[in-house]
Amino acid sequence: MSFFPGFEQQRLKVSDLTLNIRLGGSGSPLLLLHGYPQTHVTWHRIAPELARHFTVICPDLKGYGDSDAPPPTPDSGNYSKRVMGEEMLALMKALGHARFAVVGHDRGARIAYRLALDRPEAVTKLGILDILPTAEYWDLADRKFAVNTFHWGFLARDGGLPERLIGHDPEFFQDYLMRLWAGDYGALDPEALKDYRRCFAKPENIAASCADYRAGYAIDDAQDRADKEAGKKIGCPVLVLSGDQYLSTGEDRAVDIWKRWAKDVRGNVIQSGHFVAEEKPQEVLAALVPFLRG
Repeated sequence: MSFFPGFEQQRLKVSDLTLNIRLGGSGSPLLLLHGYPQTHVTWHRIAPELARHFTVICPDLKGYGDSDAPPPTPDSGNYSKRVMGEEMLALMKALGHARFAVVGHDRGARIAYRLALDRPEAVTKLGILDILPTAEYWDLADRKFAVNTFHWGFLARDGGLPERLIGHDPEFFQDYLMRLWAGDYGALDPEALKDYRRCFAKPENIAASCADYRAGYAIDDAQDRADKEAGKKIGCPVLVLSGDQYLSTGEDRAVDIWKRWAKDVRGNVIQSGHFVAEEKPQEVLAALVPFLRG
């Protein structure tokens, strides 16, 4: 199945990594960053429409999909959002784009906002799908968060525990999370789910995604708090789109929360589970296209 009709697939070497990417469309550059436990295929329902207006770049993040998954460093620092943001910047520069818009979902959104904070000269607009800043989530965590979002703490455990348990039955674990987080699991494309499972089951990807969450617990959280303490804010326009059926941990006031982190924020809540670009693509496009073109 071709998820991206008219798009080109490439494997591009940047920053000592080989990244799997999809390219399509024409116009100003737009980088789309997927989340956990998925791949760039998460954009398959909105990328073709976005390609009518923009040059769309959809990479598999390091440690996900069919991109390289180098072993984590002892502190998981090579999977910090700052490092992964720099890798995305190197990718865009290799493609000839010094300035670009970026839209991220889930973990990809964490890379996107870190990139906007660290490299304001590069990011023209920022789209955030269904997350709050990492430090905000840790501060809002309660008993409901602990149960519904157990993976944050579980994946951050060191000593090989999550890798071994997930590796015993990766398809069950990945499918369990997708069903838990989706508002309408039946709305997700079966072929897309099959591709997510294929990539998630790779041992090197399991290790990498655990390192992603360990960095979220330690390095990413510390960098967020340092920027907040210093009064640093995202300077470019920000669009925040939240599903109302995922965590229910502050998403109903996500725009107000993001105003603590950015100077120009707008957005709304969509009746959807976590996978908003797949569950409610038309609603996402209706908000995203005018924002990016305006």
